[in-house]
Amino acid sequence: MKHSGSCLCGAVTFEVTGSFEQFYLCHCERCRKDTGSAHAANLFSSTASLQWLSGESLVKTFNYKSEGHIKSFCTECGSALPNIQMDGTLLVVPAGSLDTDVPLRPQGHIFCSRKANWDDRLEDVGSFEELPVQEGA
Repeated sequence: MKHSGSCLCGAVTFEVTGSFEQFYLCHCERCRKDTGSAHAANLFSSTASLQWLSGESLVKTFNYKSEGHIKSFCTECGSALPNIQMDGTLLVVPAGSLDTDVPLRPQGHIFCSRKANWDDRLEDVGSFEELPVQEGA
C-alpha cells in the first residue's frame, strides 16, 4: 500500500510504502503544543518505509529535551511531517499530513488524564460546513 503526503506550502512531499499498525489521538501537553489543538493524530508503523520526494532539506526534526518526544516539520510553513523514532524501528506519520485517505480509524484517545480543560463534551458544540458569518459583518 502506498500513501502520499505533503506540507501545507507543498515544498515537502513524501511517500509511505506499507501499512500502518496503529492510529492514536494523543492529548498530552507536548502533543497539544505540537499541534496547537486538542490532540495530535498520529499513525504508527514498524514496517512501512518513508521516502522524501521533494524538499527533504526543508525538514527539521525536534527532539524535546532529547527525551524522545519527536516532531518533524517543514521549515517554510511549519506543517507537521513524518519522522523515524525508536532507533529507526518506528515510523510516525501525522494523519493530517497525508494527501491520500487514511486507511484506518483511530484506535483510541491516549493520555486523556492530561487533556485540555476545554476539551470536554465537544460533540455538544455546534458544527458548521464553513466559517460562520458574524452578524453585522
